[in-house]
Amino acid sequence: MRTGTVPEGFVAVAQRKAYRFLSGVDDAAFCQRISDALAEGYVLYGNPVMVVEDGQRIVGQAIIDPVQIDPRTLSGN
Repeated sequence: MRTGTVPEGFVAVAQRKAYRFLSGVDDAAFCQRISDALAEGYVLYGNPVMVVEDGQRIVGQAIIDPVQIDPRTLSGN
């Protein structure tokens, strides 16, 4: 590996989004997306949301990169 390169599977902090909102159908795939983001170093921010649309549960969760945003400085967390 050369100096200054990012190992495969990792995203350089400058390329990562500081804030993301993940949403989708409440299923195992959505739960896996949240788990993957947490494994990448993101942390949950705020409360999850859920709506029912056409009988299907749609859920969402905000996540932040604590390297770029200090969660202690945010209100509502």
